[in-house]
Amino acid sequence: MSGSAKRVFVAGHNGMVGSAIVRQLEHNPEVELVLKSRSELNLLNQADVQAFFQKESIDQVYLAAAKVGGIVANNTYPADFIYENLMIECNIIHAAHMADVNDLVFLGSSCIYPKMAEQPMKESALLTGTLEPTNEPYAIAKIAGIKLCESYNRQYGRNYRSVMPTNLYGENDNFHPANSHVIPAMMRRFHEAKLNSTPEVVVWGTGKPMREFLHVDDMAAASVFVANVDQAIYESCTEPMLSHINVGTGKDCTIAELAHTMAEVIGYQGEIVFDTSKPDGTPRKLMNVDTLKNLGWTYSIELKEGLQMTYEWFLNHQDDFRG
Repeated sequence: MSGSAKRVFVAGHNGMVGSAIVRQLEHNPEVELVLKSRSELNLLNQADVQAFFQKESIDQVYLAAAKVGGIVANNTYPADFIYENLMIECNIIHAAHMADVNDLVFLGSSCIYPKMAEQPMKESALLTGTLEPTNEPYAIAKIAGIKLCESYNRQYGRNYRSVMPTNLYGENDNFHPANSHVIPAMMRRFHEAKLNSTPEVVVWGTGKPMREFLHVDDMAAASVFVANVDQAIYESCTEPMLSHINVGTGKDCTIAELAHTMAEVIGYQGEIVFDTSKPDGTPRKLMNVDTLKNLGWTYSIELKEGLQMTYEWFLNHQDDFRG
């Protein structure tokens, strides 16, 4: 490792996004990764986080650590979701500032936008309406993270940036049968139906709602890109109090299209049935990614290719998901 290597701390490096950022950076000779597991550094403990930053001489931070979960978890543990996410971001952002770390990227979520936001959702939709009640505490914490970054930039001249991903999927996703998101849940269901020669797979709803999906390796690439954009260029594409950037593909597909693509990738040849008695959820959820395009970045992994990559990973790790 050269003496001039940049010391980069990836908070949450064992999670889906954090591990993808590590994969982006680990072969870069100009980067020296600083990684701490939960047992080595409790991000909820302010004193521990401050001591870590004072000791480690960090140059750049990717704040990918968060308490995450599906609708049931968000509804059951709202206090845990708002408290833990606020504490993690407050501790890291403030400690980074106190240790004179000038460069930080905070990773948020598309749930920061109002439930009825105009589609595709622009960054300017933030704080223009009521949030989706089921994940409001989590969304409020993520909005606070954006505003923390902006406030340290405005008061102290820091270079703290925020990226808001659309629905992510890929390596290290959660394939638990009860609390996983749509792609891993669907992948596991089609895989098990293929193994068991099940004649049909039931998908909730009409299949008509539209969703946007981004492979996690693209999210990681976008995060690294945004982290290293020249400050003058970044500031020319954003505003001091509207500085977060959407990350997505800018295009969506119906749940029915997703199900048929999934069946093709997995090799399931039975019937796909839509249970229209089950709820559809929001009709459409699509990000406007013009700001990111104007900065010079676009995604590279198409949905079918990304699903094939994810399924290959799933097959190699399915013993981890038993039970």
